[in-house]
Amino acid sequence: MIETTLPDLDSWVAYLSENEIPVLRHTARQLEALAQDLDRINGRDVSAVALHDPLMTVRVLAYIQPYRGKRLQGEITTVEQAVMMLGIEPFFRHFHNVLVVEDTLKAHPQALLGLLHVARRAQRASRYAYDWALWRHDLNAEEVRIAALLHDLAEILLWCFAPHLALEILARQRGDRTLRSAAVQQEVLGIQLIELQQALCHAWALPDLLPRLMDDQHAKHPRVRNVVLAVNLARHSANGWDDAALPDDYAAIGELLNLTPEAVRARVGAPPPDDGTGEGDGDSGTDGGAPDSASAPQDEAAPPPPPQPQ
Repeated sequence: MIETTLPDLDSWVAYLSENEIPVLRHTARQLEALAQDLDRINGRDVSAVALHDPLMTVRVLAYIQPYRGKRLQGEITTVEQAVMMLGIEPFFRHFHNVLVVEDTLKAHPQALLGLLHVARRAQRASRYAYDWALWRHDLNAEEVRIAALLHDLAEILLWCFAPHLALEILARQRGDRTLRSAAVQQEVLGIQLIELQQALCHAWALPDLLPRLMDDQHAKHPRVRNVVLAVNLARHSANGWDDAALPDDYAAIGELLNLTPEAVRARVGAPPPDDGTGEGDGDSGTDGGAPDSASAPQDEAAPPPPPQPQ
C-alpha cells in the first residue's frame, strides 16, 4: 500500500505497473465457474463477466497488447477480441487465482466502500454509454462501453492502492465543497488523476482509441460525448434522482440522441418529476440504470453509499 505521496508521476506509474491489480470478488467467482466448463464457453461469455468490472477489463486489455504486434496489425480494443486472440485455455491459465479487492482492502473498510461506490458508478456509466451507442448505430458500441467503464480507472486504483490518500482527498472535498477535484488531487498526490490515467494508458500500451474516448477535452466528437454524458449521468444520479445537475444532463443527452428530455428520463429509468402532489419524488431511493436490454446481472450488488471520512 502507498502510505504517503510518491515523488512524481513516473513513480506512480511504476508502482501501479509493478503490482498485481485485484478484481472484484464477484468477477473472480464467475471466472471460477466458467473455468469449470471450458469446452462450452467462448470469448463472449468471458467478456460478459469482465465488462462488469473495470479492474478486470483493464487487466485483460493490458495483458493482450504485447501479442498484438506479433500476430496482427490492428488494435485489440475489446475484451472479446482479446480472449479470442489468446484462446480460452491460455486465458484461464493466466487469470487463475486472481487477487480479490475485497481481500486486499479488508483492513480498510472505508476505502473498500469508496472503491465499490466508484466501480458501481462505472458499471452504470458503461451501460448508459452502450445503450446510447447502439441507439446511435455506432459501428463498435463495445469500445464506447469500455471507455465509459474505464473513465475513472485512476480513481479506482487510488482507492485500491492508496486508501489513506483517497480518504484524505474525500475529507478535504467534503470539508470545502468549493474545492476543485484537480486542485485537491494536486495537493494530496502531487499529480492529477487525469494525468495518471493518460500515463497508465501509454505505459500499458492500451489501444490508442481508449484514451481518446476517455478524454473529456474532445467531447465535441459524438463518440467521446457519448462517454462523457454517460459518466456525468452516472455520477449525478448516484447522488439521487433529485440532483440539481440532472435536468442539464437530460437536455444534453437528448441533443446527442435526438430525443426530448422527457424521453431521456424514461429511457434511463429516472422517476417522473415531482408534480407537486408528492408522487414521483425525485429521490426515489432506487438505483438508476439503462434499459433492461443493457442491464447488469440480477445478483450485482447494490451501490454502497460513499464512505464517510474518518
